[in-house]
Amino acid sequence: MRPTGSLHLGHYHGVLKNWVRLQSEYECLFFVADWHALTTHYDEPKIISENVWGMLIDWLASGVDPAQATLFIQSRVPEHAELHLLLSMCTPLGWLERVPTYKDQQEKLTERDLATYGFLGYPLLQAADILIYRAGHVPVGEDQVPHVELTREIARRFNHVFGRESGFEEKAQEAVKKLGGKRARLYAELRDRFQEQGDEAAIEQAKALIQEAQNLTMDDRERLFGFLEGARRLILVEPQALLTEASRMPGLDGQKMSKSYGNTIALREPTDSIVQKMRKMPTDPARVRRSDPGNPERCPVWQLHEVYSDDERRKWVSAGCTSAGIGCLECKQPLIDAVLEEQKGFLERARPYEEDPDLLRSIVADGSEKARELARQTMRDVREAMGLDYS
Repeated sequence: MRPTGSLHLGHYHGVLKNWVRLQSEYECLFFVADWHALTTHYDEPKIISENVWGMLIDWLASGVDPAQATLFIQSRVPEHAELHLLLSMCTPLGWLERVPTYKDQQEKLTERDLATYGFLGYPLLQAADILIYRAGHVPVGEDQVPHVELTREIARRFNHVFGRESGFEEKAQEAVKKLGGKRARLYAELRDRFQEQGDEAAIEQAKALIQEAQNLTMDDRERLFGFLEGARRLILVEPQALLTEASRMPGLDGQKMSKSYGNTIALREPTDSIVQKMRKMPTDPARVRRSDPGNPERCPVWQLHEVYSDDERRKWVSAGCTSAGIGCLECKQPLIDAVLEEQKGFLERARPYEEDPDLLRSIVADGSEKARELARQTMRDVREAMGLDYS
């Protein structure tokens, strides 16, 4: 996540709640993308430095757990930049120019000078962020799927260009033996099914078989993955998009919650400010007087009830609004209570890190070192494949 501003409830309901769920299901790495922020805010670095630590506290306040997930800052792992540089040597320029968000962002952010290599190359840096951890899955919404597909293409091209290895087949066959007799036979059968019949289910089953094997080195795994598809070593893993449920968190005016619309509630906003903002929320314009019936579908307050209220509460709101049985302030009060209760959890989880900044810095230092160790392993293989190990 890019540290270009304070986080709000849209970030929580759209992304962070999903992170909290995923951290108990997968080995997750979450990082503050400070280099990515520079692709659009290179002339305002102060904005980035001001938001890095606050963003991390907001993650922890949301329930992201450093005991379950790895939290770090992108620039603390310089291998991201090295892999980005090396990938740029073999990535066609046209692949970057055709990324859907490239021209879209240029048109939307006309106040910024985005005619830079950094902005053109940000999808490649994003690919390096993923590939350096040999990630199996990337949690994204549908609009980000093209970025994951580009990452897959970049990995595929890199493996094709640099995956040649002297004596590859013999080394792969030796790795197959390490699977054990039964697993080795199943691997051979699945490989044949894929190569002869194009059976995609077979290759996925074979990959799972390799992942489950306990006695393989990283090099053996790469060879076995590559041997499934041909005669090349897979140095970089092609990730899959892990589609997340779309969440459109409405803002205080009914539009999508966004700081650019000035309709947000921050994750750790003072109580008085929240109450004041929500009491002033616009409602159905047809309800001029308390006695006028309204239509919830035309009211921004109703959109928030769809996020925070259960079926019984929504029935009460709908009946009361359409019959003028309740006033707008009565309708808003349960929402105010729900948001304040949610905020109470955020504030309690954030307090230890606000009171002791060293605790937060320790988490980031540990996470950055753990991430860097994973990155070093990948870069060792990348340098070797590209003839840059000089050993």
